[in-house]
Amino acid sequence: MADDWSAVARAINQRMTELDINQRELTERSQVSKAIVGELQNNTVQRRRSERTLEALSVALDWHPNHLQAILGGRIPPQVGEPAARDDDVLGRLAVIEHQLREIVARLGGIDALTDQVRQISESVEKIAGSLEADRK
Repeated sequence: MADDWSAVARAINQRMTELDINQRELTERSQVSKAIVGELQNNTVQRRRSERTLEALSVALDWHPNHLQAILGGRIPPQVGEPAARDDDVLGRLAVIEHQLREIVARLGGIDALTDQVRQISESVEKIAGSLEADRK
């Protein structure tokens, strides 16, 4: 998939609006030059950027360090607090996978609990239905 610099521009501008910050504040927070921030905001120059540049902007916008890199690549951005890893970082990638597996297990546990509740409700409804049927006879 081709890099989506227009998506990066939209994300940056939308987040700046949400945070009510201007370009000067973003450059101060991120330590990225005004020229580069302007190019990214306006999508005027589409060229390969350092991962550190996108990471600095992501963090300055209160996002996960890999947020803009994910948007650029057309992926779902990670949530703040998730482990961060670069593509060539095998141990970091494993940490990300482990984190995702823990989330899946937690969600499955929630589904199991809901299934148990539905089963209990179903049994109660059956008892009540049986009791009503017995009362009719």
